[in-house]
Parts: sequence; C-alpha cells; structure tokens
Amino acid sequence: MSRKIRCAIYTRKSSDDGLDQDFNSLDAQHQACAAYIASQRGEGWHLLPARYDDGGLSGGTLERP
Repeated sequence: MSRKIRCAIYTRKSSDDGLDQDFNSLDAQHQACAAYIASQRGEGWHLLPARYDDGGLSGGTLERP
C-alpha cells in the first residue's frame, strides 16, 4: 500500500505591484510548485485544491488576515 502525502502550496509576494496582471508572480510560484508536486506523484504526493496566496503582505510582519 502506498502512502498518500497531501501537499499545499503557499505563495507570497511582499508588494502588490503587478498582482493585477492576468498572470503574476503568485501564479508563477504556484505553477512551479504544482509541477514539482506532479513530478512526485509516484511517491504518493497529491496537491490539495485550495490556494494559499499572500499577495502584498510583507514577510517582516505577523499581521496577516
């Protein structure tokens, strides 16, 4: 029996510059991570459907929604 590993992707960009574009930095980060998770499918990795994006929130603060 193979082990199932649930994977979530968290993306972050410290400023909101460019986030209004059709394809932005958060999308690029998510796409790259999703491709890596897909490459590990044989090891039991499965991508969770929810997205966790922090756009325009600095990593220097813990004040997040």
